Amino acid sequence: MVNLIVVTRAALLIARRGSSWTVEEHLRGLSPDCIAVDLHDPTRAYCGTAHGGLFRSRDRARSWEPVGAGITHSAITAVAVGQAQRPDGFGVVYAGTEPSAVFRSANGGDDWVDLAGLRQLPSSSSWSFPPRPETHHVRWIEADVSAGGRLFVAIEAGALVRTFDDGRTWHDRVSGGPYDTHTAATHPLAPGRIWSAAGDGYFESADAGDSWTSPDEGLQHGYLVDIAIDPADPETVIVSAARGPFVAYRPSSAESYVYRRSGGSEWELTMSGLPQAGGTTASRFAVHPAEPGIIYAANNRGVFRSDDAGRSWRAIDVPWPRPGLSDGVSALACLPD
Repeated sequence: MVNLIVVTRAALLIARRGSSWTVEEHLRGLSPDCIAVDLHDPTRAYCGTAHGGLFRSRDRARSWEPVGAGITHSAITAVAVGQAQRPDGFGVVYAGTEPSAVFRSANGGDDWVDLAGLRQLPSSSSWSFPPRPETHHVRWIEADVSAGGRLFVAIEAGALVRTFDDGRTWHDRVSGGPYDTHTAATHPLAPGRIWSAAGDGYFESADAGDSWTSPDEGLQHGYLVDIAIDPADPETVIVSAARGPFVAYRPSSAESYVYRRSGGSEWELTMSGLPQAGGTTASRFAVHPAEPGIIYAANNRGVFRSDDAGRSWRAIDVPWPRPGLSDGVSALACLPD
């Protein structure tokens, strides 16, 4: 059974599925921002907050404890779990911060090492977040599920950069690649491939980011927020999109859409069962390897499930506590029970 973790600025919400859905609330007042569940040891999950640093759960998200000795910034803007160092162990954890830095923990979050080479990349002098141009942050960390030690790190804004050796050396952005990646994805059935949902459009690479293409036929909205790949089929891609940032995140002005592309076909709107675009914030997605063809989406109007790889959706009836999802959703993750 898959439960759901929904990240909102108000609190971290854990929706558990039994005879009916129940919801637990955690980390209220700390502005949760990002979430990662360890697929090697699903008792472990990690949540980054804007005001309180990084938190860890070791009991399937029922309780949370602060971790992060060695992380020198309190604003945790991205978190990811990579491959386990031992077949029976938990995964390596990566945390991204504002200002932009990436830290690595090989022992589940007890100790951290600064992967400082990131900040020596030539493009770093140009990194800047437009609403706060004096700073920038790590928006996303994608630990490649097909290659241990390979990370893709998205800086907002300015670069999607890579390391192939767990942060010892870094490779800068490449010409033709995404500039403002919001979310990236890799797939166990597609080694070397990576997909990017970016403020400057849709991008994909078949050679681990050495070169990129941007097939956008049918994609009528070019500001992309999130991306999901069907666990059973790396040729099926789902994205959330809007005309720009001012209509992506704020419920009062939001107008967002969901698109689907499969087998190299054109993008198609796939809104059946989802709320109308007007007043709906950009959806966040989650998938789990044990659920082929199933994709979850969350926005300010609720949580939705697709059983047909994003062709259609249905609302999940969850009793959210106030304010619930009404201010929008920052991230979504599946939590095996």
